[in-house]
Amino acid sequence: FTHPQHNNQLLSSIMKCSAAALLAVIGTTYAAKPQLSISVKDGSFGGLDGLDPTLSWSTAASSGDVDLEVGLEASALPTSDIASLPKSYWGKATTKNGGWGISARAEVDAKDLTCAELEINADNADDDLSIQIAAVAGETFAVKSVEATKGMEAGDGSLSIKPSYSLENESGEISIAYDNGDKTSIELTASADSQSVTISQQVDADNRISPTLRSDGSISVEWEKSLGDGNSLTATLSPNEALDLEWEDGAWTANINLPIDGTSIGGANVSVKRDVNF
Repeated sequence: FTHPQHNNQLLSSIMKCSAAALLAVIGTTYAAKPQLSISVKDGSFGGLDGLDPTLSWSTAASSGDVDLEVGLEASALPTSDIASLPKSYWGKATTKNGGWGISARAEVDAKDLTCAELEINADNADDDLSIQIAAVAGETFAVKSVEATKGMEAGDGSLSIKPSYSLENESGEISIAYDNGDKTSIELTASADSQSVTISQQVDADNRISPTLRSDGSISVEWEKSLGDGNSLTATLSPNEALDLEWEDGAWTANINLPIDGTSIGGANVSVKRDVNF
């Protein structure tokens, strides 16, 4: 952001992109590739009451130099009240300006159409710099949080610095990550209230282990197993909290959350997603 005129052009593009995203939310279109997800909550596997089937779909188009995407999420439970099915509507607009890739995404809750959650992103590949802004637009416009990420070379590896600030909580955080370009990476995250360090080690071609230590004494361990063809199984153990599993197999993605309290395991929360064509 070295020239005021350039800054004004960038800001103009962001606002133009945000407005396009808001307009895209209320557009009507047809999806090319829906996604169906089914969730089981609190171990309620019996009957439809324990299920939360959701259908997600989207499509894309272009308007001048702006690429547009629109979509929605809707309940897939059988009902005679069609108006109750939509959960949310969203729209996304993407464009480029002076070396910056700019996108704005707006999402509206189907039960409250008076405001929209906004995500605004600006990326500059040449400078390895990105900026993310979260905001809400309704009767007024308010920024919720701001985040920036700057990458740079460091010896044979790479260094990434990511400061962020929440205007809602009036709190800041900074994350510094280093990748040695081989098999090891380390990430330090710090705020006024807590600090953590994550060390990730690629054990072999198919296995990666990442323990995390926090300033409050808690620890978690993530294990990722490659299953080939882009498929993987990831397990994250947080003692006295939960065991989380994610299994990606082609068009299928399954997530399992098992709450842990001492040696007791609570009811499972299960989410299964699949890309489907109609």
